[in-house]
Amino acid sequence: MLSPDLVALGLAFVVALVAFAVLRGDRPLAVAFATLFRLAATGAVFLRYAAIAIGKKLRGERDIGPGLVRLAFEELGPTYLKLGQIIGSSHGLFPDAYCREFQKTLDRVKPFAYADVERTLTVELRARPDKLFAELDPAPLASASIAQVHAARLHDGRRVVVKIQRPHIERRVIADMRILRFIAQVISLVPTVELANPVGIIEDFGSTLREELDFLREAANMDEFNRIMEELGHGDVRAPRIIHELTTSRIITMERFYGVRVDDVEKVRARAEDTEAKLVYGLRCWFQSMILYGFFHGDVHAGNLMMLDDGALGFLDFGIIGRFDQKTRRQIAEYIVAFALGDFKTLGRVLMSMGAVSSGVDIDAMAKDLEKAYAPILTTSFGDLNYGSVLPDILRASVKHRMRLPREFILVTKQMLYFDRYAKLLAPKLNIFSDPRLVSAISEDVMRVRMS
Repeated sequence: MLSPDLVALGLAFVVALVAFAVLRGDRPLAVAFATLFRLAATGAVFLRYAAIAIGKKLRGERDIGPGLVRLAFEELGPTYLKLGQIIGSSHGLFPDAYCREFQKTLDRVKPFAYADVERTLTVELRARPDKLFAELDPAPLASASIAQVHAARLHDGRRVVVKIQRPHIERRVIADMRILRFIAQVISLVPTVELANPVGIIEDFGSTLREELDFLREAANMDEFNRIMEELGHGDVRAPRIIHELTTSRIITMERFYGVRVDDVEKVRARAEDTEAKLVYGLRCWFQSMILYGFFHGDVHAGNLMMLDDGALGFLDFGIIGRFDQKTRRQIAEYIVAFALGDFKTLGRVLMSMGAVSSGVDIDAMAKDLEKAYAPILTTSFGDLNYGSVLPDILRASVKHRMRLPREFILVTKQMLYFDRYAKLLAPKLNIFSDPRLVSAISEDVMRVRMS
């Protein structure tokens, strides 16, 4: 493990590199200075926490890394908090200590002042909060990286929640993304790292952040999700209904959901006799929307999925949405079916059609390596599966055959990691990739796509 002083030196070196890149660029001077100011603030935070880490190490304290990194991310603001949410929701990809620590960033982020809430509401909706709402709770229900949520009551008596964007967030995100993009370009010079497409990951991360900052888009996504669920006959799977007259690009007013998060195991089991069947049903709805409509919720971490008091499943936070054209929907569907059936040669061909591997690859050799790497996922229940031993084999196969997964596949894979975590908690004997209820249902949807 690297010593804290080496980490501090490395961070200082990265900061110097990025400063040089910004100053020599052709961007307008004002933009360059804004980015440089943010760069200096970012470097100062990392160096200060590195110094704190050194002091704690000298005093003999242990296991300090996760907590200090989370505190640094929280101080750095929304962009880094979103990265923290990814870490907190990606068990198996990051060390468990960091995953546990960063789960606190899902809905326990430091709130911003209520005065900023009132100011934003007044500017955006052109009226004082007491004119807009019969009641508005000054204490937030939840505070996250992009916004925070307050409970309210409309003048007609309806209970709602109001999601208000953090002040000045857009400028900070733009500067942060320039810094992260340059760092990704630097580490991409390492051949094995380049295969993971860090620049593409950061660019995708940036594009999703920009989408999340447009609350009118998010409101439209929620309307579309409810329409799709109604058309599919899934009336007990829904998003909150939008109050459009109280919604702008920086504010969403919506129906209030009452229930519990899906990772609150005891309370979920108190509401559902068969938690495994409920989880399979939720997965079925998610897959069906993706395969038949090319539309799916792209951020189903535990803070965004609820078991409602009436037994329905409630999806929240539609800032990140996946959209596939017909060709991509067919490819993803064929990949899922080939994977579930253990047909790794077909899996290799699908990867080739996606552009994930070059046309000259040895399909037979790749199929054997994929089978060796992925077999435990197909044959082991999620409660017994150890991603710590599986992921190295997957990475080795990717490097050997120079697989470079497209961004659409990465987004789907991230959701599967979320669902995997819920399966471990609520249905440890379930394997969603081989469960006959899911496989047969997905196969039917795939046939409908092929026929269309």
